[in-house]
Amino acid sequence: MMSQDDLKRAVAKAAIAHIPVDCIVGVGTGSTANYFIDELARIKHEIRGAVASSEASATRLKEHGIDVLSLNEAGSLPVYVDGADEITRHMHMIKGGGGALTREKIVAAASKKFICVCDSTKLVDVLGKFPLPIEVIPMARSFVARQLVALGGQPRLREGFTTDNGNVILDVLGLKIMNPVELESTLDHIAGVVTNGLFARRAADVLLLGTPEGVKTMTA
Repeated sequence: MMSQDDLKRAVAKAAIAHIPVDCIVGVGTGSTANYFIDELARIKHEIRGAVASSEASATRLKEHGIDVLSLNEAGSLPVYVDGADEITRHMHMIKGGGGALTREKIVAAASKKFICVCDSTKLVDVLGKFPLPIEVIPMARSFVARQLVALGGQPRLREGFTTDNGNVILDVLGLKIMNPVELESTLDHIAGVVTNGLFARRAADVLLLGTPEGVKTMTA
């Protein structure tokens, strides 16, 4: 029987087929993205480099001898590969369990194609069982938390964690997210919110889903 790590490794390998030759690749953050970085190292002579969505991913890429560029240097990217904490068949996602949601959202927005790689446990009918991460300017933490309670959420400060951007994260429990696009916009308009972990306005284009029967390719 395949373990969760086996499934993650399988989707990471499958994602390589979607990488154009001689391109700069957008690379996500997290355990599945790490497997993708390891696979990318095998074809590093066929790509020009990568843009990383976190310091951790940048470090792993460099350790493999892959050139890491800033997004400002790279410009528009042909493809971005990243995992998800939850994803629906509409390709809407919750991301940010690893805390890199802001940079992930920026790199995803700058990419022509977003390929989500994850195992079948992440596929859900309705988003919200996984706590929704929200990156917040520290001085606004209490204010934002009150707004989240008013929306029906139960915010919890992620203790002892600071994002790569120097901010804090509130993880919001208790949300049953029936309209992710609308909620994403609502949360973004709360003063002090940097980004929220709903990736619905910029959803994935392709989902490579690791299952015991093999990797399934899904599109919206």
